[in-house]
Amino acid sequence: MKIQCHPDKVALGQAAAADAADLIQQAIAARGRARIIAATGASQFEFLAALVPQPGIAWDRVEMFHLDEYVGLPAAHPASFRKYLLERLIRPAGITRHHLLDGEREPERTCREVGAALAAEPIDVAFAGIGENGHLAFNDPPADFTTEAPYLIVQLDEACRRQQVGEGWFATLDDVPQRAISLSIRQLLKATAIVCVVPDARKAEAVRRCLEEPVSPLAPASILQTHPRATVYLDRASSSRLTRPAGRDQTTMR
Repeated sequence: MKIQCHPDKVALGQAAAADAADLIQQAIAARGRARIIAATGASQFEFLAALVPQPGIAWDRVEMFHLDEYVGLPAAHPASFRKYLLERLIRPAGITRHHLLDGEREPERTCREVGAALAAEPIDVAFAGIGENGHLAFNDPPADFTTEAPYLIVQLDEACRRQQVGEGWFATLDDVPQRAISLSIRQLLKATAIVCVVPDARKAEAVRRCLEEPVSPLAPASILQTHPRATVYLDRASSSRLTRPAGRDQTTMR
């Protein structure tokens, strides 16, 4: 795992986007196409805004999956991750091959069908973030580090649901769905490379626990420590509680 620290979330987003673009271009050059997993949420705003216009990406050769989606939430809802990705990545970039998670009808079937398509071939790069409770995708603590299922249905804990209210996606805690479809931890780790984008001071304690303490299901994103090509992009605020200085390209491996 590598850690990069940048002055602010805009610089963080630009650096992560440039590196992600290189990874996508390398995959297309090697195999004629790239397979990616995209993340959503407020933490990804600057990253995706910088990624879409990156020069040289043949977006028509990119096949996209995504990390997670709420169970029972309409696709038109402002908090829908399908809506988010269509508006912030798929349509602006011109991605024509994408697999959106439908959590409205038969989520178990969605897990099976999209999971089979995802697992059929290697993933070149996965985008991710770290939740305020340390979650990775919607794998809240204690996360399942053992299941081989590509996607699973999870119960969202209160801390995770409060984060969604705090970010402005829902008006009240009662409005936040209690279940979601999530990419599994083991499936995420199968990606050749992981670009993990984590800005903002509200993530600082989770960043410290996940990057400096031992790997544990109680800090799900700590599993990134075990991935040889995971890079975590921080800004000054999100790195503020690290006890070891995080430089421009600090490498830590456990």
